[in-house]
Amino acid sequence: MTNLFRSALRVPPAYFVFVVLIATLWIAKPQMMNANVLGVFIRQVAPLGILVLGQLLVMRVRSIDLSGAGVLLLVNYLIASGMLGDLPLSLVLVLSLGIGCLVGLFNGYLVAKRRVSAVIATLAVTVIITGFVQFLASGKPPGNMPALMNEVYKIKWGPVPLPVVLWIILTAMMAVFLSRFVFGRFVMAVGENPTASHFSGVPVERTVLTAHVLAGFFAGVAAIVQSSSVAVGSLRLGLEMPIDAVAATILGGVVFGRGDGGVWGPFFGVLCFAFLFVVMTSFGVPEPGKQIARGLIILLAAIFYGLNARKT
Repeated sequence: MTNLFRSALRVPPAYFVFVVLIATLWIAKPQMMNANVLGVFIRQVAPLGILVLGQLLVMRVRSIDLSGAGVLLLVNYLIASGMLGDLPLSLVLVLSLGIGCLVGLFNGYLVAKRRVSAVIATLAVTVIITGFVQFLASGKPPGNMPALMNEVYKIKWGPVPLPVVLWIILTAMMAVFLSRFVFGRFVMAVGENPTASHFSGVPVERTVLTAHVLAGFFAGVAAIVQSSSVAVGSLRLGLEMPIDAVAATILGGVVFGRGDGGVWGPFFGVLCFAFLFVVMTSFGVPEPGKQIARGLIILLAAIFYGLNARKT
């Protein structure tokens, strides 16, 4: 029985939760098992899924990134407010990705070079960016998003929305990147033992810094996709997403320094949030009930992390 329990702990809980949610829909609401219907709900979590790609990377090098909310808010404001003038949309999007990378670079410098707590540093960055955006906005709504972004967001490849296609492609690229490239071996080594990695010639600081830069890049991509989903700018866009990203990552089997769930475990962790929303909506659960269920998933992720931490 003990061996069976240990074997079960090695399977990311995201897979169990996903199967339960699918079975619930299949039995109770089979009419919801429609590719077009599910595609709409999954499209809503695509920005979260993209943000998770950066989160799983920094967590595998024993760090964390809570600055995604700040990146989402700043990018959304810059695009919606029109403060960039007549700059072509393509350059605005490149600038958005650059902002994400710069924030990630700053985070990486503080965490890798200055040995600042990742939680404190990245949370402080979010607070600073949020205050900066509110200062720029002076309490006024930022304005409308470009219509082209919303039109591209609604494009489908068959029944699969374009944001979901982008999410799947980026996830597959991350899986190849971590499994086939030297950087992936560096990430694994740093996660297992940073001190031993340092004396083995692994560039620990550079690996952690690079992980944060990539996390910032993915936050920029997530910000663009999330902003494309709304018709107007918002001063509260995505404030809860970093916590959801941490929960989905841990549900997917990735804990600090360990990547047992690989890349696809967190992918299904994000899908759990999407299908939970589908189940709740189909049963008419009000918004407070959805928040409670979301909190329970985050609590489940914390419990799973605690169980896995005992093995490390």
